[in-house]
Amino acid sequence: MTRIIADISVSLDGFVTGPGPGPDNGLGTGGEALHTWAFSDDPDDRRVLREATARSGAVVLGRRLFDIVDGPHGWDDTSGYGAGEVGKPAFVVVTSAPPESVRLTDLDWTFVTTGLRDAVTAARERAEAASAQSGRDLDVVLMGGGATIGSALDAGLVDTLTLHLAPVVLGSGTPLFTGGAQRTLVQRSVTPTSTATHLTYDVL
Repeated sequence: MTRIIADISVSLDGFVTGPGPGPDNGLGTGGEALHTWAFSDDPDDRRVLREATARSGAVVLGRRLFDIVDGPHGWDDTSGYGAGEVGKPAFVVVTSAPPESVRLTDLDWTFVTTGLRDAVTAARERAEAASAQSGRDLDVVLMGGGATIGSALDAGLVDTLTLHLAPVVLGSGTPLFTGGAQRTLVQRSVTPTSTATHLTYDVL
């Protein structure tokens, strides 16, 4: 069965970027520390990354994050979704208007202009098709940014929340949680490593 999984790195004080994020400063000042675990040689970090990306039948992201990963300082052959741990799932972008051009033309992009719920529905259809083709269950992964994941949680669209808690205090930046609806979480796993604590919750 295809699940909707929100998966994001976060600081101890609840930020998913440092201050001043943008196309030329993707994760904001100091924000690179949030993703140290993704480039770690720690075997548990590698396993978490491998398992997370292997389950991806489709990936949802917001327009701001798309502009960063598709920008001139964004993803390339050595850095990108899964960092070589996975193939190339379909990517679904929530946006008010599609971009005029796409740099990463080797990736499968779909731009949804009718809201987050429709984007998740489109991603679910892509993931279910990929599941049928591969013969195993694949999920929809919401990779961010923070506003997209926060909105999905508020809308009750998320089945599972995975946080990669980085041992850093950023002080300011883009918060993951800004209020909204209360949610009950059931802790399913905790994996501490030298670079992060990987937490998985079911969202009720």
